[in-house]
Amino acid sequence: MSLYDIPLTTLSDEPTSLAPFKGKAILLVNTASQCGLTPQYSGLARLQFAYEAKGFTVIGVPCNQFGGQEPGTAEDIATFCAAGFGVTFPMLEKSDVNGTDRHPLFAELVKHPDADGEAGDIQWNFEKFLISPEGEVVGRFRPRTEPESPELVAAIEAVLPA
Repeated sequence: MSLYDIPLTTLSDEPTSLAPFKGKAILLVNTASQCGLTPQYSGLARLQFAYEAKGFTVIGVPCNQFGGQEPGTAEDIATFCAAGFGVTFPMLEKSDVNGTDRHPLFAELVKHPDADGEAGDIQWNFEKFLISPEGEVVGRFRPRTEPESPELVAAIEAVLPA
């Protein structure tokens, strides 16, 4: 199954998928509002602003599996992201990224290794997956990799559509 075919739901409870983003580079990130890494939202918002016109989008997926750091409702999350960090990129519904209730999207994503060759479970909030315009996972960046780090920015620039 293609990543584009997996049914998803937006934070505002609308059915969707990654299909509308075919032909774009995607940075898919599991997020949380009450995490020490939450300031990464600012860098993600800046990436969206810098590269959106070049065929790129960030997509956030809130998750409450790590220390209960995303306890809010969908409305709470949307307000927090927009007001606190200027987030304009798409956000999906709160989802499990590990365990028996892992969302099918993450069941596919965790098969892909990071730069050290390690695949498997998401380690913490703000793990990032770079998806090419053709729908292939081309990079996995662990939570402590800052959104504007040189290695992540170079990877994004390398897959931007021509």
